[in-house]
Order: sequence, then C-alpha cells, then structure tokens
Amino acid sequence: MPDRPLRSGPALRALTPRPFGATNATMGPFESLPAEVSVYEVSPRDGLQNEAVTVPTTRKVRLIEALLDAGLRRIEVASFVSPRWVPQLGDAEEVVGLLPRRPDVVYSALCPNERGLERALAAGVPEIAVFLSASETHNRKNVNKTIDETLAVFERIVPPAVRAGLRVRGYVSTLFGCPYEGAVDPRRGLEIALRLVRMGCYQISLSDTIGVATPVQTRDVVRLFQRELPDETLALHMHDTRGTALANVLVGLELGIRTFDASVAGLGGCPYAPGAAGNLATEDLVYTLHGMGVRTGIDLERLGEAGQVAEAIVGRELPGKVHRAGVRSLRS
Repeated sequence: MPDRPLRSGPALRALTPRPFGATNATMGPFESLPAEVSVYEVSPRDGLQNEAVTVPTTRKVRLIEALLDAGLRRIEVASFVSPRWVPQLGDAEEVVGLLPRRPDVVYSALCPNERGLERALAAGVPEIAVFLSASETHNRKNVNKTIDETLAVFERIVPPAVRAGLRVRGYVSTLFGCPYEGAVDPRRGLEIALRLVRMGCYQISLSDTIGVATPVQTRDVVRLFQRELPDETLALHMHDTRGTALANVLVGLELGIRTFDASVAGLGGCPYAPGAAGNLATEDLVYTLHGMGVRTGIDLERLGEAGQVAEAIVGRELPGKVHRAGVRSLRS
C-alpha cells in the first residue's frame, strides 16, 4: 500500500485537511455534545460468535426481538460465513427469515466473500458488513489472506452489493493494537478505510479488537481519520477488555463521532484475552449517554430486559456493569 493516503472519490474530503484540535478547540469537556447519537448493536453476531456452545436459532431471534423492543434500530444479526469456520452463526438464513420486517429497522450481516454476498442477497438483508485487519499477521490468521488479497475480494463484493441496493459497512480491525504485532501504525488502517469508502462503504467502524486503546490514543486515531473522511463516515467499535471502552467512546463523542457499536450486557468475549470482557455493553453506553443528555432512542429499562434475555440464552453471567448493577439512574 502507498505510504500516503489518496485523496479522491465523492465521499472523501477534497479540501484542506482539518487541523488537529479544530473540534471543540476553544471549549471545555462536554460543552458541545450532540442531541442524539446512533447505537449499532452487534450482540447477535459479534457477541454470539465467541460462545463455545451454539445458541439455537429461536433463541437468537428471541434476543433480537428483545433488542427491537428496547428501541434498537441498527442490529447486526448474522454472518454469512462458512459454518465450517464459525458454526455458531451457521443459521444465518434461518435467523434472517424469522425476523420481523419493519421499515424503521436496518438488519445487517457480515459478508466475507462472493458466496456470502449471494446468500445475503437471497436472504434479503438491506445491509452487509465487510471486515479486515490493519495488521497483516492478524488478517492472515483471521481470514487466511493478506490485506491486499482481502481488498481484492472486497472489490468483487462491495460495488456489486451497492449496485444491488444494499448498504455496505466496513470494519477495520486491530486498528489500536494487534495481539501478534503489538502497536499498529494507524495510517495503515486509514489507507484501508479510504479504499473501502471508494469501493462504496458508507461507514467505517474503527475497531479496538483486543481492547488496548486509551483515550489519548483514541483521540489521535480519530483526528487522523477525520482529516480525510467526514465524521458521518466514522464509527467506533471499542472493546472493554481493559476497562477503557467507555472512556474512549466519550473522546470520540467530543470529537464528533456519532455512531458507536455495542453489545447488550457486554455479550462477547475477547478471543485473545481468555476470561476477559470483550464488547462494550450497550447498557453502559446508553446509561452514560442518557445521563449526559444525549438521546439514543433506546428505552434503558427494556434494554436491561434484553440483557437478561442474553444472559439466559448463553447460560452465564454477563459482564456489563449497568446490567449487573441495575439500569435505574439516581437522577430524576
């Protein structure tokens, strides 16, 4: 990949890059909060794929329906990968076929290759997601391809999906650190993101796959991406393995990020940190945002009930802090 990112394409910034610190430069913390943000729920896919025991299809649908009842409107429900590689998600067609179709809800599914796109189109999902790593070693171990080989596959997936009327979201994993290579140069991830946007991805989720990011690192990475991409093109996918996910989200919030990925009750572990928490719990995110006056469209009480459903279907206690402590705020 070239050392410097390219600057072309309709979704990319063609004018002078935004200087570091331009956002909220003269304001104190939390003085320029948005009225509302979007929560992208990943528990039915990113959460359940890490479970040792496969959850029955009907229970997966039960969880998704509980999430809908809580007000979540963007939900990643399945993955059209080979059941040989991810048996926990081998029932993607069945799950999608049982879901209620509502005009205000967008279901998304992971789609790694051309066969996955064929399955997604046949199932009728309105959105797919593609994923690759910012670190070469992790990408090879995760999908058995180099980064360039993976991007070549996406050239055969993303444009046809867009032409077929699907929206396509991209994940750049291990952006904040790799379990094999250690520190990752975020400029490598930026170049990947730019290529994905040029293919047709409407949003790029900046992913802290193993939960190593800190607030200062998050600030620097977000600002780097904001110099080349509009804020609405960016999302944050932070794992809470080391307890920093929510702090990192608040940094992104102040910098202008308005989409955050989360998983109800913290469902989903980190495969490279056995026993550690993985995904940021949706309840923790929503509780904090609501307490700051930022709307999400989510009913926190109902979300707590969805967390109980998640706990019941996996048969173990889940790590989300608000899920365990209770969703009621001390504020009136």
